[in-house]
Amino acid sequence: MEYIKKILDLLMESGFYAIVSADGGWKYLIMIAVACTFIYLAIYKGFEPLLLTPIAFGILLANLPLGGVMAEASGKELAGFLRIIHTAGIKSGVFPCLMFLCVGAMTDFGPLISNPVSLLLGAAAQFGIYMAFTAARILGFTGSEAAAIGIIGGADGPTAILTATRLAPHLLPVIAVAAYSYMALIPLIQPPIMRALTTKEERETQMKQLRKVTKNEKIAFPVVVTIFCSLLLPSVVPLIGMLMFGNLLRETGATGRLSDTAQNALCNIITICLGLTVGATANATDFLTFRTLGVVVLGLLAFSFSTFGGVILGKILYKLTGGKINPLIGSAGVSAVPMAARVSQSEGAKANPRNFLLMHAMGPNVAGVIGSAVAAGFFMAIYPTVL
Repeated sequence: MEYIKKILDLLMESGFYAIVSADGGWKYLIMIAVACTFIYLAIYKGFEPLLLTPIAFGILLANLPLGGVMAEASGKELAGFLRIIHTAGIKSGVFPCLMFLCVGAMTDFGPLISNPVSLLLGAAAQFGIYMAFTAARILGFTGSEAAAIGIIGGADGPTAILTATRLAPHLLPVIAVAAYSYMALIPLIQPPIMRALTTKEERETQMKQLRKVTKNEKIAFPVVVTIFCSLLLPSVVPLIGMLMFGNLLRETGATGRLSDTAQNALCNIITICLGLTVGATANATDFLTFRTLGVVVLGLLAFSFSTFGGVILGKILYKLTGGKINPLIGSAGVSAVPMAARVSQSEGAKANPRNFLLMHAMGPNVAGVIGSAVAAGFFMAIYPTVL
């Protein structure tokens, strides 16, 4: 009998019993299903596995009852290990800034320098940020909350995290998960919008090869952009500064070891820590509410309208240039580098196998990174920061 009692006690202390007995325990099952779906999409469908896999597994870990990976410290109880990483890296804003350093080291700004009109496409693709901001205000969110929600439309996870941390920390979990999930699902979300807004003739458009950019131009670019953007909006210094510093390391020719570390070891470490902790914030009891689900819907609205804005300006430029610009590259104006540019290339190649749009799409793509950071800086300048 004592043996049976111990087995029953063990079962009563298990996560299985917690799911069955807890009020709203079914929510854990939904989030576990969501995590498994994301793992499937990442591994078997190839939807950005390096990003979506750690996010999905973080969601899974956080929704295994009694696991305690995100537990807060209380009394003699230590905080969960992912909570410690989250506090040190996400809440402090360290991870987003370091990730921008890595992105800068991996990014070639040559296509943007070679074709400055890309700046316009990158700016147009921020349209969704302001659409979602307006919609959120109409739905009753405060200005700070609406600004943090709107940044999801920039398809830039680090920027969304930093903005939410500064303006609406209580919405950080849902904003972070939405931003990174939509980034990873770009190959699923963008193509239908791109095909709906363009004609087959427009999608078939071939573009001329870009001019060669000199080394001096590439070295001067990050310095000039840092000075100009930081003086215009001082609040963008952490993001723009790290992005351009990383790019400078890449282009100098004298800092190869530092650039290599940023592109590989540091990037991989930050991706693992960031992905796991972002996913782990999606706890079933806090995440599955009407308010948080509303943020997810607004994020999708923001992302969709950002794609819309970039493609529509691409169509306008197609007409103005007499058919020299393929409108598909406008969709790459969202900040997800290089995912969005690859989608532009893929859709262009489907319409015309001789189409090589990747480098042309990288111009708006990297312009979008700058654009979303500037939009975030603008919001942080006009709304009070929550400390």
